[in-house]
Amino acid sequence: MRTVSVIIFSILASLVAAETHTWYFNTTWVTANPDGVFERQVIGFNNSWPLPTLRVTTGDTVNLYLTNGFKDANTTLHFHGLFQNGTNQMDGPEMVTQCPIAPGDTFLYNFTVTDQVGTFWYHSHTAGQYGDGMRGLFIIEEKQKSDYPFEFDEEVTLSIGDWYHKDANVLKPKFLSRYNPTGAEPVPQNSLFNDTRNATWNVKPDTTYYMRICNVGGFASQYLFMEDHEFEVVEVDGIYVQPNVTNMLYITTAQRYGVLIHTKNDTSKNYAFMNLFDDTMFDVIPDDLVLNSTNTIVYDKSLSKASEYKVDDLEFLDDFYLRPMTNETLMADADHTITIDVSMENLGNGVNYAFFNNITYTTPKVPVLGTVLSSGELATNAYIYGNTHSIVLQKDEVVDIVLNNHDAGRHPFHLHGHVFQLIARGEESEVDIDYDPANVTLPQYPMARDTVFVYPHSYIVMRFKADNPGVWMFHCHIEWHLEQGLAILLIEAPEEMQKTESQQFTENHKQVCKNVGVNYTGNAAGNSVNFMDLTGANVQEKPLPDGFTARGIVALVFSTIAGILGMIAISFYGMADIKDIDERVMRDMNVELSDSEESAELHDMGEASSSSSPAK
Repeated sequence: MRTVSVIIFSILASLVAAETHTWYFNTTWVTANPDGVFERQVIGFNNSWPLPTLRVTTGDTVNLYLTNGFKDANTTLHFHGLFQNGTNQMDGPEMVTQCPIAPGDTFLYNFTVTDQVGTFWYHSHTAGQYGDGMRGLFIIEEKQKSDYPFEFDEEVTLSIGDWYHKDANVLKPKFLSRYNPTGAEPVPQNSLFNDTRNATWNVKPDTTYYMRICNVGGFASQYLFMEDHEFEVVEVDGIYVQPNVTNMLYITTAQRYGVLIHTKNDTSKNYAFMNLFDDTMFDVIPDDLVLNSTNTIVYDKSLSKASEYKVDDLEFLDDFYLRPMTNETLMADADHTITIDVSMENLGNGVNYAFFNNITYTTPKVPVLGTVLSSGELATNAYIYGNTHSIVLQKDEVVDIVLNNHDAGRHPFHLHGHVFQLIARGEESEVDIDYDPANVTLPQYPMARDTVFVYPHSYIVMRFKADNPGVWMFHCHIEWHLEQGLAILLIEAPEEMQKTESQQFTENHKQVCKNVGVNYTGNAAGNSVNFMDLTGANVQEKPLPDGFTARGIVALVFSTIAGILGMIAISFYGMADIKDIDERVMRDMNVELSDSEESAELHDMGEASSSSSPAK
């Protein structure tokens, strides 16, 4: 009887301790100058930027009312790393789990945070908006400080990221253009360190800080290192890990690290805290781009700031060898293996796209979740989801994603709704090396996280359990690559979703769909009568003719430009009243003149010279 009483008391205590957090945010354009170099418009909430860090405690409920204050753009919000168990429609990707929010409309994001603690973030999941500033940290705290599996004195947060002086509405059309056939990503103008540059961090001596770090950028990975200080890694993407000390971190966009930093018991000097761009990701490096940015760990404000600190090599912590605090072992062999090959190619319109197995993600006309909920028994047929590269999973299957990177760049991949075990990763290579299970020894205690990078021409293998029914994106978290179509969708236990009340679209959600003019029932083409009829669905562009390459497109583009310039020259000469036009055109075209023609031309030049010379 005593045991029952204790259990009941514990349940009641947890219910009493849980809170409901209600936030009202309106998206607005705000003038800001975070890098101190260029003032521009950024996306703020309630006329303020940077966006606030949102804090909840595990078990709490969130009611976030997001009003679209833009005049001519839709928006959405994604809570990166949150499982959204039973509330898939609150995950946020536009036309995947929700209808976009129209200007002036409001969407209520309502969910309970269960069984998760750690460092997360939130950002727009609409067309490059988070690169324009629509992102902030989302922290899930333990109920009590004593619940943390490590000790610390104070907590601080650190966001890093890249920064552009032009907004996505300007950059995106130039990037996805036939005049950019190689798919060269826009190079940022600066890096940010807590939404500024040359930042200072005031510390106390002999103090242990728990620093939550997140790369909120849209493109570039960064190295973090400190002068004469160390990171002790204790958390990765919301997963506690066995402590691991390192001098350097490598953080891709969307990755998070929780680290302990113990300060010195000496205040005689201030120290450098560096954030360094991974410049191998840039096609070109502008002369004025500061790659190695200097921030200062301040022990004494009266002393000068730190000078640039350089390192001889870039030996960073390899997250593959991190071990979860729980000592969770490798899951059983996969029931379902998804093998996907990454490539970047041009399609018939000359634009460079990104592909998994020759399919580039194409937005449907109905949110995919709406298709799942309205299609009955056909929900298990991937065909009805159109050109979204959807893969149907059964409840509680163990799933392997085998990703072979046939591209020359590093890519950070993120899985919504889950963390995965990283069970194999190849080294960087100059030629394609695909996964071969016969040559790999799987770890006993694999690292788990929700965002991981793959080396060029190499592979990664991720394993997870399909125990969270929903429509979940798996995509590259480089915003430019997502815009190129580097994504697949995992349709997890669709029949169970149909039977679950909390998965059904809320009345607010239905109204948001109506207000933006998007159907929330039907297949990818919007057909709710015949789900097998995809007439009118969005599809990817047709392929290039055989043998046509990006290099060929470059040649064609420049030939076209040369031709246009030639026509301009001809028009200029044709319309201008220029003496001896025929001889001048022939000379400009390197046509050899006859002796008589040349003599006549020289004679005319002599006359002109004589007539213009002063009298002696």
